[in-house]
Amino acid sequence: MIAKRRVLMGRWIPALVTAGALAGVAGCGAPPAPRAAPGPTAVTATAKPAPGRSAPSAPPASTEPCPEGGVRLVEMDGDAAMGLRVANFQLVNCGAQPYVLEGYPQLSLRDDRNDPVEVAVEHGSAGITTGTLNLDEAPGRVALAPGQAAFFGIVWRNLVTDSAVPATTARIVEVEPRPGAPRLWLRLGAPVDLGNTGKLGLGPWRPLVR
Repeated sequence: MIAKRRVLMGRWIPALVTAGALAGVAGCGAPPAPRAAPGPTAVTATAKPAPGRSAPSAPPASTEPCPEGGVRLVEMDGDAAMGLRVANFQLVNCGAQPYVLEGYPQLSLRDDRNDPVEVAVEHGSAGITTGTLNLDEAPGRVALAPGQAAFFGIVWRNLVTDSAVPATTARIVEVEPRPGAPRLWLRLGAPVDLGNTGKLGLGPWRPLVR
């Protein structure tokens, strides 16, 4: 009888192990089905200006109230290479009446404390560089209907030629669009770092083509 019991136990032990293993598999359940592959993601490409394009691209429209005078000043794109700096500014007619510009804006600079920065502003590229079409074109009359915009550019060099003369940096630009118009001021995202050159070239008003 003892031998039979051993035989029976020898028979049932594998059966019990097999049943336990099957129970574990059943408890885990079937592996989940693989997720479907994600569909293609839409990508918005940023358009780049074509080579040789004379007018800078326009920034997004502002939702701020229209300032006194019916026009808004906006900082646009710029460029900086080998100490040469170029910046552009847009003037948007956000009022209800036509706005006429002619010639050059009146421009001045201020520092962080809102103190005037001494700088000689000359029309055109002023010998600072060459080949800047927007700065050296002849000035003309630009009429803006409501919603239309014009722009002008400035150029300077970030140079320190005399260690005894402090370098200057302007973070506020102040513009009188036309004689007698309310002056507009704008705190810059990219400051005008003049070094100690004290010289700035100013371009005329140009229509902005969207």
